[in-house]
Amino acid sequence: MDITTPPTLVPPAPPPPDQSPNLPFRLSSSTPPPPPPPSRDAASQPTPQAPVKVVSSRRFPTKALFLALAGLLVVGLGAFAALFLLKSSPLSSQTIKYWGLWEPDTVMKPLIEEYQASHPKVKIEYTQQSPTEYRERLQAALSQSKGPDIFRIHNSWIPMFRADLAPVPPEIYSPQEYDSTFYPTARADLRLGSSYLAIPLEYDGLAMYINDDLLRGSGHSVPQNWDDFRVAAQAMTRCDTPDSSCTSKSRPIISGAAMGTADNIDHWQDILSVIMLQNKVNLNSPSGKAAEDVLTYYTNFAKFDRMWNSTLPSSTTQFAAGKVGFYFAPSWRVFEIQSKNPNLKFSLHPIPQLPVDTSRGEQPIAWASYWVEAVNKKSPQQGTAWDFIKFLSSKDGQQKFFQQSTSSGRAFGEPYSRVDLASSVQGSPYLGAIISQAPISHSWYIASHTFDGSSGINSRLSTYFADAVNYVVNGGSPGSAIKTLNNGISQVLTQYGLIVAPPTQK
Repeated sequence: MDITTPPTLVPPAPPPPDQSPNLPFRLSSSTPPPPPPPSRDAASQPTPQAPVKVVSSRRFPTKALFLALAGLLVVGLGAFAALFLLKSSPLSSQTIKYWGLWEPDTVMKPLIEEYQASHPKVKIEYTQQSPTEYRERLQAALSQSKGPDIFRIHNSWIPMFRADLAPVPPEIYSPQEYDSTFYPTARADLRLGSSYLAIPLEYDGLAMYINDDLLRGSGHSVPQNWDDFRVAAQAMTRCDTPDSSCTSKSRPIISGAAMGTADNIDHWQDILSVIMLQNKVNLNSPSGKAAEDVLTYYTNFAKFDRMWNSTLPSSTTQFAAGKVGFYFAPSWRVFEIQSKNPNLKFSLHPIPQLPVDTSRGEQPIAWASYWVEAVNKKSPQQGTAWDFIKFLSSKDGQQKFFQQSTSSGRAFGEPYSRVDLASSVQGSPYLGAIISQAPISHSWYIASHTFDGSSGINSRLSTYFADAVNYVVNGGSPGSAIKTLNNGISQVLTQYGLIVAPPTQK
């Protein structure tokens, strides 16, 4: 993502030379002058007297010594009390408030306890938030200086939160270490200027789910490109007509692919966007034949093939029921599908590609959509907060995170965000397809199921894309739809300072 660089921050002025910012008080640098000696002026000398026999009256100064000891005792007690208060003060311990989303306490508690054991003065208070209106609640808390120290956000939310995000300190991850640890999409999505603004604890994207029985019955193999994908989908499709063909008045019984609309297809935004990226469409300003061709291809599954329409249940529900051949979703949908239909035979595969000309430097493109941990810019405990995230994002931390998820009953844990852990899940029947695409994945500001609310950047962009899809499905021109889409995208991105508004297309 291309995020504009904010104005350069001016470093705070150094403290005056006579102050010490680290101490509550400072000893005086000079000693008071001694009292002046008695005057030796002749006029002040006493009148000579006759010699007097002096009787010694020297006694032990009990009263003075008692007062001195009492003074020392008071000073000592005061110093002891000050030391006790300093040790018991909240300043000597730190409480880190952490807002998460998807992991319950049972998953996070062992990791938190391990960190606290090695950091006895740190207490981590983890709260699993509800995704409903999460983005709005989080921004409201941050704006009122009541936000948590650590919080989870979607990778596409950086433009909405960048004023609230503390940069990752170089002692936590230097830019070079960050670049070598995480996938390229994180390096592109989470960087602002020379700093990174968040750390991913997981990676996810878009996989092609296949109903193994339906594909086998069609006589086709797993498609590698979008042309073969459509042919295989057509071969699997059955409608409620005598010959199973699909017409404008028929209803699909078996849909070869959940494609073509923007209302009942889960993750349609991700599907449409990644095909545009593969076709070299600039999502910041889609235009021309390349964008029109993608919009036409996507809507043809509903408009001409009739294998999908808006009267059907959601694509996830239909796939779980065994009524869809090809379905696109991130890894976490596996749990929902298994819950709905434990007997369904399905597998995950990389998404199809458009033809790639390697001689022109072209590379295959996949899709990324994932969550990251960020630190509140106003937190007085940023250093400790980042240190805890470093612990979670370490190789050992992510492995324990994964293991804790599986021990709680899940089929697998969060896909690893670290490049050096990819080999450990490449053979996984569910995560292998996801992780194999991570090095070539890209993302953008439109993403499905981020719960960013009607005013969020994902939702606002989705509205314009949905209008374009519906317009073409209902017979409108792809060219007109793309022009309107372009203008809508420009309005949204300009408000976030992501692009300079181009002239409105007419």
